[in-house]
Amino acid sequence: MHILLILALAVLFPATHILSGWLFDFASINDHISLIYMPAFLRLFNLLILGPLFGTLSTILGGLLLMQQFNDPVELALLNIVCSSAGPLIGLLGLRIYWNRHINLTSLQDLATLTLIYCVFNSLIHHVTWVLMGHAQAFELDQVFWMFLGDLNGALLGAYLMKATLDFFEKKGLKF
Repeated sequence: MHILLILALAVLFPATHILSGWLFDFASINDHISLIYMPAFLRLFNLLILGPLFGTLSTILGGLLLMQQFNDPVELALLNIVCSSAGPLIGLLGLRIYWNRHINLTSLQDLATLTLIYCVFNSLIHHVTWVLMGHAQAFELDQVFWMFLGDLNGALLGAYLMKATLDFFEKKGLKF
């Protein structure tokens, strides 16, 4: 059952990326930055539901499935997958070390802090990698900010939609 959930979330990642690109095309800054990026929610969701190892694996597999969506060189595409997987993982493990405890999934403060830290790390890691790979002329803070904002908006929107879906099913008599 665990492997099926990993694979299902891996397939959901590129599907959400494509849907997000289509729905929020108006909010795109460039091919890699959107002001509303829904898969940002899935990166955290994967970690929180599956744990650091299997959650990261699910995001990596989803990224591999998504590689053909872009015309990037293979090495850049693989580094983007590493960056996408590293941001939430660094945020999660960093908070565990700093707080000396696990993230409390029922604590809005824990989840909000994790989301903010993940969005900062994700944006910084991507942009530093692009500069080091020569795919960006300079480290542009406005681009870092736009990616941070897009990830934050996507993570918050995804969390809201998940909550609304769970509330809907609860009203219909189904409990999760």
